[in-house]
Formats: sequence, C-alpha cells, structure tokens
Amino acid sequence: MAVSADHVISVLRTGHDRLAAFVRKLAPGDLTHSSGASAWDVSQVLSHLGSGAEINLATLRGALAGTGNPGADFNKSTWARWDAMSPADRADGFLASDEALVAAYEELDGPTRAELRIDLGFTPQPVDVATAGTFRLSELAFHVWDVEVGFDATAGIFPEAVPVLQALMPMYAGFSSNPAALDGRHAELAVELSDPAASLGLNLGETVTVGTTPDKPDGVLTAPAEWWLRLVAGRHAPEHTPASVSLTGDAVRLDDLRRVFPGF
Repeated sequence: MAVSADHVISVLRTGHDRLAAFVRKLAPGDLTHSSGASAWDVSQVLSHLGSGAEINLATLRGALAGTGNPGADFNKSTWARWDAMSPADRADGFLASDEALVAAYEELDGPTRAELRIDLGFTPQPVDVATAGTFRLSELAFHVWDVEVGFDATAGIFPEAVPVLQALMPMYAGFSSNPAALDGRHAELAVELSDPAASLGLNLGETVTVGTTPDKPDGVLTAPAEWWLRLVAGRHAPEHTPASVSLTGDAVRLDDLRRVFPGF
C-alpha cells in the first residue's frame, strides 16, 4: 500500500497525542514500572522515544538545510544525555521532543513533502518524507505498545498505525528473524489477517520471507493484523496474544514462530 506523507504525518500526530495523554496521567512511581520491552522500564522506553525524536528532528533539519545527516557522534551524545536523565525528566523530555518532531513534519508544505529527500543514515540512499515518517511511526507505535502493555496486558498496536506499518513487515521479517530456531524445519504458511483484512504468505526456510499466499500451505496463521506486527517485532508473549490467534497444521506451532521472531 502506497502511503502519502500527509497520511503518515497525521498518524504520527495521533500516536504522539495518544502516548502524551497516557504519560501525563502516570504517577511518578509508574515511570519505573516494567514495560513491554523486557530490558527497559517505562521511563527508559520514553527515553528511547525522546532521544529518537531529537535525532529524527536533527536529521529532518539537516535535509531541509542541505547539511545532511548529523552523524553517529551526534546520535551517541544524544543517547548518553538521555540515559543520564531521571525518570521524570525522561517523561517530560519525551513530551517536548516528540511534539517538536511531529510539529516540524506538520509544518512542511506540500512541495516539500513531495520532493524532500532525507538521509536517515541507515538506508542505501536518502528517502522521501513518507518513508522517513513511516520508519519513525514504526518506532513510535511499537514503543507506545511497550508503555501501554505495562499497565494493560490486552493492549494492541494503536489502530491508525497498523495499515501503514504492514508494508514494512517483509523487510522486518528478513532482518529480525532467526530461522535457525526451527532446527532445519521448513514451512510455508498462509497468513490471514483481520482489521484490516489481508492475505499473505510466510516462508520459513534457511531465510524468512513474506510474500504471496502459497497454493498449498503447510498451515494457516489467523490473527488480527496488529498481532502480526507484534509477532514480527517480538512482542508476542502468550499473555499478550489474543484468543483469536490460531495456527493450523503440524509443521510449526505458535511457540516456534515466537522463537523465529525473538524481537528487536
């Protein structure tokens, strides 16, 4: 699905406003509560999002000014400063820095949204605004879930983000997967998604690929689309898996898929 810069920016605003409202309601002690990211508490998730917003904003400004990507040293110094913050400062800092990033995207006029190319530092070549915004939305959406699920085990990826992020899953499945977890077993699965509906294929072999639905699948994975995103991103523990998720066939089990996608 081709997604416009206008739509991505709108969903970034939705995600920011959602998490900002949630964070403002947290008590001081909630900031050190465990999150959906196993190694981080809530404040550390907010630190990651806040520092990422600063880096993304500097990257956007570099593209606008023609000075390019701010570079690895800038990133490292930004992360170090946020790592040293108190939990409360991380929360306040996230609110300010992510608002600044979203506002900067919103201020881009139509021609700039269409023509600007942004050097993200990790892509083969500069990307357009829609692509840069989608990468940021991916980071934001999964970490919104990390925060919310610390207080609600039934939380899902916020719905506005799900259709946008579907297009990233073939790439994410390739780099985030561990096919060795299947001990040499191979399987081709049909994947049937809902909210929004989609049909695709998951090929588990020496590599993991996402493509079209196989003619003769070894099994059928049925799931809400938001859980499919979380599966690929490693946010798939049984206690966070809806009852509607099912996998037919004997080739692999859900726990096998969890091992194939350990998270990133």
